[in-house]
This record gives sequence, C-alpha cells and structure tokens, in this order.
Amino acid sequence: MIIDNQSIVSIFGIPFSRLGFQDTVNLLVQAIEERRTTQVITGNPIMVMNAMDNAPYNAMMKRAELVVPDGAGVVWASRYKGQPVTEKVAGIELMEELIRIGEERDWKVFLLGTSPETIQIAAARLTERYPRIQLVGIHDGFFGPERDDEVIELIRLAQPDLLFVGRSSDTQEPWIDRYKDRLGVPVMMGVGGSLDIMAGKLKRAPKLFIKLRLEWFYRLACQPSRYKRMLALPKFVYKVIREKENS
Repeated sequence: MIIDNQSIVSIFGIPFSRLGFQDTVNLLVQAIEERRTTQVITGNPIMVMNAMDNAPYNAMMKRAELVVPDGAGVVWASRYKGQPVTEKVAGIELMEELIRIGEERDWKVFLLGTSPETIQIAAARLTERYPRIQLVGIHDGFFGPERDDEVIELIRLAQPDLLFVGRSSDTQEPWIDRYKDRLGVPVMMGVGGSLDIMAGKLKRAPKLFIKLRLEWFYRLACQPSRYKRMLALPKFVYKVIREKENS
C-alpha cells in the first residue's frame, strides 16, 4: 500500500483506502510524477467475496498499492464497522479525472480491453473529448496467456503514464498484478466496463440511482445475466453483520 495504516479500513482482510476522491487523485498524480509503479483496484463487495473464497485472488488484492471503495456495499460496511471511508471513489470518475489532468500535463495513456470494435470507438470518443491527450496505444482485451508477452511489449514500447485495463475483474486485476513490474507503468487500473461506457455500448446508471446507492440495481436491470454475480451482495451484508456480532 502507498498510504499509512490510519488511512485504511480492513474489510475481511482487504485494505481499503479511506481517502476521499480528491485526495486519491492527488496521491496518484504524485505517483505518476515520481514514476512509482502503482496498481489501483476499484474494489466492490463482489470482489471481496471472491477474495474470501480464492486465496490467490485474496493475496493479489492485498499486494495492490491502492484499493479504493468503488461500491455502495463497501462504503456501508466501513461505516458499520465504525471506520468509515470518506466517500465512494468510482472507478469511471477516477479514470476520467486522471485523463483530464493528463491532458494538461502531457501524460501518455494506453487503453487495453473490451472488444476490437469497441476499443476503437472508445479511443475515438476519448480523443474527441480530450483532444490534447496523448493516446499512445490501444489493444482489445480478447487475448489469452499465449499472447501476454506480445501485449506487454506493445505497452512497454508505448511508455504510457496511465494504463486502463477493461476486462472482467477475474482477469484484469490478476493480469496487472502478474505483470506490473514488467510493464513499468506508473499507474495501472482495472476499469471493467468503463471502456464500454466510454464507447457508448453501455450506459452508466442515472444520477438518482447513484445518489440512492442503487447503481448495482440499475446494472442488473440492464444486464440480467449478472444476477449470479449479484448473489454475492446479500452474502456480503450477512457476513459483515455476523463479523461485528461476533467481535
């Protein structure tokens, strides 16, 4: 971790940052300026539950330099434990703010993930919105381990300051963790479906849903196939309550 223990709340052993959005941004700006390798995980209850059942995934989350609370369930759990995080730090908003600052500071950006068609659209929309950003490379996320070396070399040659990886959380975080030392990028962040949102293939929840902390419900309504993953949410709540009762 790149923050002190006072700025961390442990949720089932996963060290979540308690920093607010702006302090998180400032921390990552400093990491880029100092060229410090930093993996950012935008953690949510589903990932925490996965970590509880999967030892390698658990170890990977604990190795990350920064885990931010991107999920209403994590925010609630921290408050229930009496160690509240300052606020939810949404991955898509963090990505957009870093890109905005990157445009001002001449940072280089690399986008990795989603389908070949969608990543092209996302790149076009990104450069349209931030015309002065240095987008130094893109690559889709549809590749297997046999092509890892090829993709790593592509990223290394581009020398980005920011690497955004939009694959599934089961894939993107372990991939970054496995190769972050070889990649040599100051800030690497898994952004899940944010590249699809950037491309207009998915819609982010309306502000009312976000305000009411029902973004998960909106995503489920739009993508019913996610229901199996969402079953982790009530289990997470139950475990948080049980842990406090037994403490």
